Amino acid sequence: MIIERDHIGIFGKMNSGKSSIMNLLTQQVTSIVDPTPGTTADTKITLQEIHGIGPVKLFDTAGIDEQDRLGEKKRKKAFSDLKECDLVLLVINPETTDFSTEQSIIEQARAHDKQMIVIFNLFDSDAERFVDVVRQEMPVLKYYPTIIGSAIDLDFRSVLLDFLLKNFQSKNEKLELLPFLEEDEFYVLNIPMDEETPSGRFLRPQSMAQEYITRNFAYPVAYRMNLTKARAGDPEEQTRFNQFIASFNKRPKMIITDSQAMDIMNEWTPDDIALTTFSVMMINYVSRGRLNEFVNGVRTLSTLKEGDKILIVEACNHSRINEDIGTVQIPNYIEKKFPGVSIDYNFGREFQENEHLKEYKLVIHCGGCMISAQKLMARLRDLRAVGIPYTNYGVFLSFVQGSAALKKVVEPWIEQ
Repeated sequence: MIIERDHIGIFGKMNSGKSSIMNLLTQQVTSIVDPTPGTTADTKITLQEIHGIGPVKLFDTAGIDEQDRLGEKKRKKAFSDLKECDLVLLVINPETTDFSTEQSIIEQARAHDKQMIVIFNLFDSDAERFVDVVRQEMPVLKYYPTIIGSAIDLDFRSVLLDFLLKNFQSKNEKLELLPFLEEDEFYVLNIPMDEETPSGRFLRPQSMAQEYITRNFAYPVAYRMNLTKARAGDPEEQTRFNQFIASFNKRPKMIITDSQAMDIMNEWTPDDIALTTFSVMMINYVSRGRLNEFVNGVRTLSTLKEGDKILIVEACNHSRINEDIGTVQIPNYIEKKFPGVSIDYNFGREFQENEHLKEYKLVIHCGGCMISAQKLMARLRDLRAVGIPYTNYGVFLSFVQGSAALKKVVEPWIEQ
């Protein structure tokens, strides 16, 4: 397997100590260090192996606060490099006073959902007393892990590396879509198509599951439930489902269902067949195995009281009609079960611009099927930083069917 290098960029003002950080990491004079402003004229790139992370490409960028024509070119180049980076190291000299440069770097990092670590580089032994002032000037720093030290202190290298290992997730950390899959077993994909279902194709989670199951020498079988008839208590619909299950010479190993059908599938799925949802599958996959965090978050529902606020987050802007999960089904349940609890919505990039996350008791996120792991992880980092619990559609719709239903749906993942 070919390992792709993680790109780590070092950004900040002129003379903040960026090149010293580069040299500290590489343990050699990779970049020229000099008190003359603008010494780094262009991005210096070096390749390195960092134990615990693997192969990386380090970018020592020019300071972006140089106020002339050449400085503008340096700024554009630095921001272009930032787009390529998996991790942004923002180096701040806390003894300076104007932090507009750092603010612009943070804005770019947030716009591109980059992982970021803030390094307060101390030039004097008593400079640490200014760190709290910087934090007050830039409240957005609360969303990012911060370390304090001196770039010219050789002992700081091991501390910094340990901090990187703890707070950076490499893009080379792979995760299986269905880690419990067994060869030569049947897996039923329950797909109750409705008015929002596009014609001519499966939705992305359904297509991904079908491909993954087939690629791993198992057998995906798609089944379309008539959810309207099932909810109406039509006995013919349940008979049709029972006959479908009975038609297998070999019992299906699992049913993977659309989350909105959990109220039916929780009752209809035989005890000897495992059950989970596409939404649970996707949030575990896109969050790189953090399903347990969403399960822990949903338990916040039991503590809701009048006046609390919930934020429902959808990553995409699909057409919403009739019984939409995020704007109709989940809100209807909350309004019925928790009177007096208010609901706000964020669609697309609105979440990144939401300055009021602390106000919410719980965030309910969609399955994340249309966003990258990088974007979802950026959202989760923000929520963890301000201490707000979160769950997702699939976990929520399983939880409301009872603790036994939730346990069954997440059990195949949590056991891995």
